Amino acid sequence: QLQLVESGGGFVQPGESLKLSCVVSGASLVGYSIGWFRQAPGKGREEIACYDSDDRSKYYRNAVKGRFTISRHSARNTVYLEMNNLTPEDTGVYFCAADSARAACTGGTWNYHYDYWGQGTQVTVSS
Repeated sequence: QLQLVESGGGFVQPGESLKLSCVVSGASLVGYSIGWFRQAPGKGREEIACYDSDDRSKYYRNAVKGRFTISRHSARNTVYLEMNNLTPEDTGVYFCAADSARAACTGGTWNYHYDYWGQGTQVTVSS
């Protein structure tokens, strides 16, 4: 049973950066696909980036491509989401999720039903 805890959210101005962390406990990250989701106010939860279970490929939604970077540190059992050049449209609650299924992150589909979820961290971008 995995437990995921996000941190690093906050209030920033447009153009600034934040780096979110997702610390995983209960098992090693090795062999798990990791996804980052966000839920904007009044909208559904949307997957924006993922790291595949083979630890080889990363995929990004067009809205964040070139600005966000997902990475993982296996020794720390932690996944990161570095977010640059933030805009008000990036405002929302950010969640990390994990699943052992290879199909969870392939770049061909999004919003897979991951088995394990964190509680989320709020990101607010406003001037």
